[in-house]
Amino acid sequence: MNDVIIIGGGPAGYTAALYSSRAQLDTLVIEKMFSGGQMATTDVMENYPGFEEPIGGSDLALRMEKQARKFGTVVLNDEVLELDLNSHIKKVKTKNNTFESKTIILSMGASPKMLGLPKEEKLRGSGVSYCAVCDGAFFRGKTVAVVGGGDTAAEDALYLARFCPKIYIIHRRDTMRATKLLQNELCCNKKIEFLWDSVVEEIEGQFGVEGLKIKNIKTGEQSSIKVDGLFVAIGLNPNNSLVKDKVELNKDGYVITDERMRTNVPGVFAAGDLREKYLRQVITAAADGASAAYTAEQYINENMKNFK
Repeated sequence: MNDVIIIGGGPAGYTAALYSSRAQLDTLVIEKMFSGGQMATTDVMENYPGFEEPIGGSDLALRMEKQARKFGTVVLNDEVLELDLNSHIKKVKTKNNTFESKTIILSMGASPKMLGLPKEEKLRGSGVSYCAVCDGAFFRGKTVAVVGGGDTAAEDALYLARFCPKIYIIHRRDTMRATKLLQNELCCNKKIEFLWDSVVEEIEGQFGVEGLKIKNIKTGEQSSIKVDGLFVAIGLNPNNSLVKDKVELNKDGYVITDERMRTNVPGVFAAGDLREKYLRQVITAAADGASAAYTAEQYINENMKNFK
């Protein structure tokens, strides 16, 4: 019997593990791939507190894992197949075993929607980015492109305008879906150029982004632009397949919690990019993990009679 099972070994999961292990709770982290989640795909991080010099996302992930293990966290590399959350004792079925726990912390994160281009995955972190706030400063003085038409794409373009002399916004429609306020800001910014009714057909460059091949979907006209970076802002997919019919989700599929990370199911908490929230960053995921673990500890103390 575990006190806490944490599903997902990203910054939210390992921070939750650190807090629960230090509270002398039997803590198990189950991660199906590698430590860090999306954070591990970031080559350089400059905006996580405490590091004067940049640190790699995978390096930070390994430090988080090592710190959690130091206080007793058990880490298992396995894939969770099914959850039973209907009773006081929760059950977690993996490919190789079934575990029981008093509480569950969901920290499976979210995955960026990709364009599906041949070189996109290869050049991720080498010019292709899914987070302007994370990576924008690395493109200071360079030309970049943003793909998307919603609020995120608009906010990304405006953020990048702080560093970049030229930003292309590539959108498959002839108008943005972003709020009018953001659209007005975009139109007033002379650094930003719109490529309407257009899609990216190819990323040029072998070891980094050097340009894009663009197609106008109305006229069929093809063109090329020289850019040093491509920011994809077409949304995220919450990794919610395990809990779609088990906890309350919002219309976009994110887990709904209160400020203490409680879901609508007693004893089940959510932290990080998986949950409904305003800002998805490593630092906010870590904060969620701390809150989730603290609330889980309180839940266990208040419900001891149900675990006997």
